Amino acid sequence: MNAIQQTFRLTTTAAALLAIFGPALADDAEVNELIKPESSVSIGVGNWSADRPQQGIYDGMRDKDAYGLLDADIVKRDDATGTWMKLKASNLGLDNREIKGEYLRQGNFGITLDYNRISRDNPNTFTTRLQGIGTTTQTVSTAALPGPLQTVSLGTVREGIGLGIYKNLLPGLDFTLSFKNEEKTGTRHWGRGGAPEFAVEPINSTIRQVEGTLSYSSKKLQLSGGYYGSWYDTKNTLVAMTNAGLPVSNANTTYLSLPLDNQAHQLFLNGGYSFTPTTRATVKLAYTHATQDEHLPTQDVAGLSLAGSPQSLKGEVNTTLVQLGLTSRPIKDLSLLANFRYFDVQDETPVARFVQGNPLSCVTPPNGNQCVDNTPFSYKTLTGKLEGTYRLTDVYRLTAGVEERRQDRAVPVSNSLGAGGADNQRVVPMRSKVDETTWRLELRRSMSETLNGSLAYLFSQRTGSSYLTVAGPGNSTTNGIGAPGPGNMINPLNIADRERNKLRFALDWTPVESLAFQLNVEQAIDDYEHGPDRPYGLTDGTSQLFSFDASYTMSEKWQVNAWYAYDHSRAKQRNSRANNGGDRLVVADVLDKRYDLQDTGNSLGIGVRGEVTPRVKMGADLQWSRNVSKYDQGLTVLAAGTQLLPAGFSSDLPNIENKLLRLSFFSTYALNKSSDLRVDLIHERWQTDDWSWSFANGTAFSYGTTTDGTTVTANPKQNATFVGLRYVYKFQ
Repeated sequence: MNAIQQTFRLTTTAAALLAIFGPALADDAEVNELIKPESSVSIGVGNWSADRPQQGIYDGMRDKDAYGLLDADIVKRDDATGTWMKLKASNLGLDNREIKGEYLRQGNFGITLDYNRISRDNPNTFTTRLQGIGTTTQTVSTAALPGPLQTVSLGTVREGIGLGIYKNLLPGLDFTLSFKNEEKTGTRHWGRGGAPEFAVEPINSTIRQVEGTLSYSSKKLQLSGGYYGSWYDTKNTLVAMTNAGLPVSNANTTYLSLPLDNQAHQLFLNGGYSFTPTTRATVKLAYTHATQDEHLPTQDVAGLSLAGSPQSLKGEVNTTLVQLGLTSRPIKDLSLLANFRYFDVQDETPVARFVQGNPLSCVTPPNGNQCVDNTPFSYKTLTGKLEGTYRLTDVYRLTAGVEERRQDRAVPVSNSLGAGGADNQRVVPMRSKVDETTWRLELRRSMSETLNGSLAYLFSQRTGSSYLTVAGPGNSTTNGIGAPGPGNMINPLNIADRERNKLRFALDWTPVESLAFQLNVEQAIDDYEHGPDRPYGLTDGTSQLFSFDASYTMSEKWQVNAWYAYDHSRAKQRNSRANNGGDRLVVADVLDKRYDLQDTGNSLGIGVRGEVTPRVKMGADLQWSRNVSKYDQGLTVLAAGTQLLPAGFSSDLPNIENKLLRLSFFSTYALNKSSDLRVDLIHERWQTDDWSWSFANGTAFSYGTTTDGTTVTANPKQNATFVGLRYVYKFQ
């Protein structure tokens, strides 16, 4: 629902309450707050005692520094005309800030205007000799001609403005129009080449969005339809990276492409109709036309594009969505639900060759390179769901349902076929059809007015058509153990046959009015079917989730809440590789690699809110989390060769552990009826042993002596304390 329309309806509700109950509720705090809400303005200053790159990624307070704290929430209402005027400003003293103004006349007209700025700072530090960071022309230093070292921080900033208009045209007929313009600038960690080579992506783009909606509502019929459009425009399209000391030429320059301009237009209609008080139908229709036909910048660099290739991708994707739903209660104790969903993505982009293979011909040797075409991908998904709920007794309800999902998938085909007419474009197996069926059985019991629980079991099975053979390089021979080429031996995760068993338990308990508990437990087991001709890929997986929430109202002045969450996911997979790094089908050294990947998370929180004296209020929160990722792997020799493993090689990878402890405390002191003094204290401790950007001996990862030797570092222990003081002025 459009935000301006939603706000309008909320204010209308407040007026309706006043009209219905009148003076009888004049002293009711909740109604009075809706009709005459309190406004406030706060100003202050806060200081972080140390840098916090990890926790400060998005909040605009990454560095050790003092920050201004300025917020405002101003609401005015003209009772005579039913007009609301609102201004809300958040974090005006920070790099991330937001301002929103609204003017709403109940039942007639409304307008909103907003501005927001969101920064995203990369938590790592980069020490590099790369020159031209932030531009489309970058120079890479070499060992022979090293440039000056510099330490840089990367990040992006998004600045957006929005406009919304609401107008009531007739009773039950509303029109809303919204526009948003967002500018994104900055730099992002990038790379180039087949070996690790450091690069920086320069970002300078604009996204514009427009949505117009016409909504009609009556007692039985509700309809909402309109137009949505988006436009993406980037000022940077191609980055040229040249090695220092070499003459500027195409032969000595690496060109990296950036996303190109694109746009999308959608027509949509959503609706619902109540045939009877117990039977209702819903519909959702949408058609989207997306294009990307900008001139390719590679065409402007001599020798960079294939001669005669198109000047534009002429990309076109058309998407159709039809969703129908019906809910009904034919008899007192039985409720039925039926849904149908049709989703069709047609990629009409013409197949063409923009890049020539190496050697410069389309003759593909058994283990050589190949020509590359773009690969449009279309698919069509039909989903049907049928579910029924029957009330067995006054306390038991049984729900049973089935969902069927059928997908037809296009198989990309290149313009050039290899030997025997095989398509050299495919490098992994594909299926033209993927089907999945999910059965659900759930039992709910209303044990009492204070205790309710449910137990659900879901079973899903995914199958599909036969795999289409891969005919890319190296797949025409065997690996010496009777199996086909490596590409054909993969069982792709997203389309592989799979059985999933899932169990879910939920419990709500309110033993007394002041105490409430919620418990949720989930367990899922996945099994991927493998045969002797397709042994590689994910084999099985499991996941567990446990969450517990509790809240306790000790008195009218004190409340306590606590929560705990545990999640664990595990995946096992099997891979293979050649020891010498070449095509493993034509060498003797073959390694069978088995992985056991696990990720475990524990987190908890405790909070307390209370009133110490009529003038002093306080609150405190404790948050703790610990996440551990494990990468156990084993290597087995399938075929003996010369030297199987490098000296000192170990197949074990260390675990990665991330821990966070955050303590926060606030207290407000009422100076008088209209002003408060607020103090905030926050202490956070973050720690990691992530080895992603380090070598086995603990030294920082380096991009190598053949490039500029860039290193990436991060502080593994980040402890910081925040102290903030605010003056808050309240008024009506």
